[in-house]
This record gives sequence, structure tokens and C-alpha cells, in this order.
Amino acid sequence: MDSLDTPSVSLGLFIILSLIIGNGIFAMTEKAVLSVRRTKLEKQADNGDKKATRILDLIDEPNKVLLALQLGITLIGILIGILTTAELMPAFLYYIENIPFLNEYSTFISWTAAIASTMFFTLIFGELFPKKIAENKPEAVVKFMVKPLEIFLNVSTPFIAILSFISNFILTFLGLKEKKEITVTEDEVRTLIEQGTEEGTFEKTEQDMVDKVFRLGDQNAYALMTPRTQMIWLDLEESLEENLKIIKENEDTTFPVGRGSLDDFVGVLHTKDLLLDILDGKKINLEQCIRTPIFVPKSMQSFKVLETLKDASIHEAIVLDEFGGVIGFITIQDIVSEIVGDISLGQDEEENQIIAHEDGSWLVDGLLSIDDFKEYFDLDELPDEDEDHYQTMGGFVTSYLDYIPSPAEKFIWNNFIFEVIDMDRARVDKILVTKKAKENIA
Repeated sequence: MDSLDTPSVSLGLFIILSLIIGNGIFAMTEKAVLSVRRTKLEKQADNGDKKATRILDLIDEPNKVLLALQLGITLIGILIGILTTAELMPAFLYYIENIPFLNEYSTFISWTAAIASTMFFTLIFGELFPKKIAENKPEAVVKFMVKPLEIFLNVSTPFIAILSFISNFILTFLGLKEKKEITVTEDEVRTLIEQGTEEGTFEKTEQDMVDKVFRLGDQNAYALMTPRTQMIWLDLEESLEENLKIIKENEDTTFPVGRGSLDDFVGVLHTKDLLLDILDGKKINLEQCIRTPIFVPKSMQSFKVLETLKDASIHEAIVLDEFGGVIGFITIQDIVSEIVGDISLGQDEEENQIIAHEDGSWLVDGLLSIDDFKEYFDLDELPDEDEDHYQTMGGFVTSYLDYIPSPAEKFIWNNFIFEVIDMDRARVDKILVTKKAKENIA
């Protein structure tokens, strides 16, 4: 190369730098569109912010906006490549050719230097730095760029239509369907809340409650109910004194009522109704205080149960099996306690269902729910729990062994040794749990 056209090279460098800045503007806008919080914009739009309204109109068609921005980025990338070849590479070649020991490799070195320098400035000023700005101030960036973005969308609409048609044709040819809307999964929400907790945006208690709400949504009435074998109920065939004794000895405020057995179910008694009769000086008559309850199938989802109880302004429901038999009793408190924890209505603490021993073992009540056990021992899941085979730790032991065990029977699962300590007839009442290192388990 005999001479270098300095004005031409200077103009070429200026255009390349301008294109890199333009690439940064497109990249910054794209990142801002992806990062902007719709709820914040909606609130601003409700307060009369016209720019927020225009932005909402744009992001209602995210595919169109992102395709337009990608079109701009691609075109700029092509132009940068052309100018790098036409202007920047010859400039490097002019100087490197005059270095004697590099003359033989001048073309390769010039190409490498031109590409490396362009790539460096494009990455820093055309990608990383602009995107950092967009991450920190997405709403401000989108508001600043909304007018230029609208103009560019109008200009590029024909090209976007052609590109969309081609991409949709290819998707159809491959047997794929265009994704109409962006879905948010439960795991993504959990991850965002976990990140918010780590950053101090949310309290740990708030995160725990959200996790419990998600778990509650996966449960049904059968999982939350008090099973029939544990229901404290009143029998109309018993004497009034016997029934009053049951009411007095238990802190419950609501009692199912049967005649002879729960198979002949009558209704539900609220102790408040009984107390009102006593305060009014009326003769106690249990049957006159009985209310007709709500009946729900055991398969009804927990939130549906809650909605049903709220709509009926009733706090409890009787759970039925597929044959219409009474199998359990569920209250609003049972559902709420899954989120906020157990709430004792009396003054005395309930007996601990997990008792830690000094030797590193735990005595576990057979009626302890599997969710509480998993939370205590930081476990993800127990075998076959998704199949609704059991809801309590006693049920887990029986399901795992596949027969009704006897006291002193043991088995090993995961890193735990489970030993049956006590049986209440056919129900596992107490379990001794010992945790051992995996390498020590034979």
C-alpha cells in the first residue's frame, strides 16, 4: 500500500464508532424492554403518565418490538463488519507493512488487529455498558427511547412483517407453534422471591409463607382434614352429661355430631350456640343447636375448599369419600395453619410432635404431617407421597413397609433409620428417627 487516505480513514473510524454507539442504544433499549416492570408502568399510567401508557402499548406486542430491535442490531453489525474490512483493516495494513519483521504476516495481523479492536469497543460500548444502564434504570431508559422506538417500529414494519412470515412458515414446516404469551412458572417466582430475600427486599418469614401457599395449592381436602379416626365428635345416643364432658375436656369450638356413629351423621355443633342457650337460661338441647354443614369430596383442592367455605360463610366442612361416607373434618383453621403455622386456641401448648433426644435421635408422633417432617429435616420429598398414599408419618411407615408393623420394627430410608416405638391398634403412634452418615449405613 503506497499511501493512506487519512481523511477517508478518519471518516471511516468516525462512522464505525457512531455505529457502535448506535448498537449500544439498540442493545440498551432491548434490555430495558425485557427488564421493565409492567406493574410499575401500569401504576404510572393510572396516574396520568402518557409515556407509560405508550410503553405499555408497545410491550403488549413484545415479539414485534424485540424483532425490530434485533433487526437494527443485525444491520448495524453488518455495517460495522463492512467498514472494518474497507477502512480499518487497510489502515492497520499500511503501518504494519512498514515494519520489516512483520511484513510477511502483515495481512493476517491487520485482520486480527482490526477485528479485535472493533470487537473490544463493540462489547464494551455497544453491549455491556449500555445493558448495565438498562438493568439499573429500565423504566427511565424505555421512557427516553419511546419516541425513537415508535418511529423505528413504523419504518421497519414492512421488514418485520416479512421476517415474521418467514419465521412462522419455518415453525409450521417443523411442526412447531409460535408461543403466544410469556408464561411464568412457580419455580421462577420462588427464585425471584429467594433472591429478594437475599437482597433484603423480603423478610424470611414472607418467603416461607409464599412457599407454603404454593405447597397448599398442590394439596386437597384429604391431605388437610382431621381423619375420621382422630375426630372428636358428639353422639346423640349418649347422655347429655357425657357429651358436655367431651366438650369441656377439649379446646375445640366445633364438634361433628352423629347418632350412634359417624355413618349416621347429623350435623355440626358450635359451642357458641350452646353457650348462648345457657346464657339465655334455656334448657340445653344439643339437637336444637346442630347446624347443617358443608360437604366436600376428599379430592377437592385446598383453595377450592377455602372458597366454598367463604362463600357459604361457614368455617368447617365434612369430607366425604367417593361412596359418600364421612372420612374426615376440615376447618378454615386447618387451611390457614398450613400457611401461618398451627394456632392454638387454648392456653396450653400442644404436645411436641418431634422431640429431640441428647443422643441425636428424634421421637416423632405418628400423626405428624409429612410436610412438617420434611420441613424439620430439610427434605424435598418422601417415597410415593405424590400418589396420596399417606399424609402423616405413621402413614409413611405403613406405606413404606406395605404392611401394619409391630413395635421395634426398623427400616432404613435415605440417611434415616425409622423404628416403630408404639402402636395404637393398627396405627403407628410413635416413631424413633435416627440420622446416620451414608457411609455408615449398611
